[in-house]
Amino acid sequence: MPYDTQIRNGKIVTATDTYSADIAIAGGKIIAIARDLPAEGARRTIDAAGRMVMPGGIDVHTHLDMPFGGTTSSDDFETGTRAAAWGGTTTLVDFAIQYHGQTLRQAFDTWMKKAENKATIDYAFHCIVTEFSDAHAKEMKALVSEGVTSFKLFMAYPGVFLLDDATIFRAMSAAADTGALICLHAENGGAIDVIVQRALAEGKRAPKYHALTRPTVAEAEATGRAIALAEMAGAPVYIVHLSCSQALDRVREARERGLPVFAETCPQYLFLSLENIDVPGFEGAKYVFSPPVREKWNQEKLWHGLAQDDLQVVSTDHCPFCFKEQKEMGKNDFTKIPNGGPGVEHRLSLTYSGGVHGGHFSPNRFVQLVATAPAKLFGLYPRKGTIAVGSDADLVIFDPEAESVLSAKTHHMNVDYSMFEGMRVKGVPRTVLSRGEVILDDGEFLGRPGRGSFLRRQTHGTL
Repeated sequence: MPYDTQIRNGKIVTATDTYSADIAIAGGKIIAIARDLPAEGARRTIDAAGRMVMPGGIDVHTHLDMPFGGTTSSDDFETGTRAAAWGGTTTLVDFAIQYHGQTLRQAFDTWMKKAENKATIDYAFHCIVTEFSDAHAKEMKALVSEGVTSFKLFMAYPGVFLLDDATIFRAMSAAADTGALICLHAENGGAIDVIVQRALAEGKRAPKYHALTRPTVAEAEATGRAIALAEMAGAPVYIVHLSCSQALDRVREARERGLPVFAETCPQYLFLSLENIDVPGFEGAKYVFSPPVREKWNQEKLWHGLAQDDLQVVSTDHCPFCFKEQKEMGKNDFTKIPNGGPGVEHRLSLTYSGGVHGGHFSPNRFVQLVATAPAKLFGLYPRKGTIAVGSDADLVIFDPEAESVLSAKTHHMNVDYSMFEGMRVKGVPRTVLSRGEVILDDGEFLGRPGRGSFLRRQTHGTL
């Protein structure tokens, strides 16, 4: 049988298996996996000798073209998805925001317009809920039937995103009825706001006070409360961007009780700490995001959580704002610094370098964290997140021994600094295929705006 592309001589690494085989691709799908496939049947042959062949990465937490704090995140769906592809990510799940007075449908339609004709890789949406009535519950059900199967709620940002416990419980109950998955930003926003106002009254305005006014106990308390509300509603819950040991303890305890509780962490919490933000001048603004950087000892706890499946996913919370002009909006007041940082391009390399080369987990666990678990939890598996006959040919040819130095001078994100400037990583994507099309090959981007497709997702699966 003729096929479009053949990948030969690679070591296939999935979440469960490692083996040597060739892969045949036709019509954007994997059609055969076997040793010594006949080469004459392929229009194009890619030699993956000495390299891993893994499923394309899935980043389930990005904020592209997102208005926030009087400005807009600096990557749109063209630049952001291109940077993602450079880093081996072939699918993004972004957030459509329902602003006050809007319907959930309006939020979804707005973000679809932002993405269509721009995205270079496949994409889907969660919906951020800021109001929830009986009418919104009906909308939730309708959106789930159309493939928008997860909804994000906030326990932080009073007056903007924060929802009270009753509203969260109602939304969780509706999600339980429809099969949707609720994602929670878990910080006690009310208490944090009081601490912030005290700091400002005391003249504490430097970037480091963003971190110092958002204590770990505020995240742990909200994580525990989110789990309790989900348990009462009979709903699964997914805790986004978990940053500290105290919050991790709440997730671990719930999972040990058999509750359907899941959580992600991000590279910034695995590699950055208070040391980065507690620097002279305004440089610390580069590390203003929420939850904030933590004491360094939390990093080892998070790595252990990833290894032991207390944490299921590594995402990025990619929400970039340029240091000049955007971050500097808060030069004299840390509360006016736009929250967010750039990371979508380096998730795979950072996780492999720190996780596999760092001795925390195997290459199979790495694939589980960056591709397979996200696909299963967010209704994309087995179309995405694995290497199997019938799955989309979203594949990364990954050099596990290659080294790279991360820098704003060489990255492809539309932002003028790197959170990981000068960091050396070991493990680099070399060739990236999206639905069988080579979109990155040995330092050359071959994708194009608009080739990415919207993904209608199933309801969440189990791990």
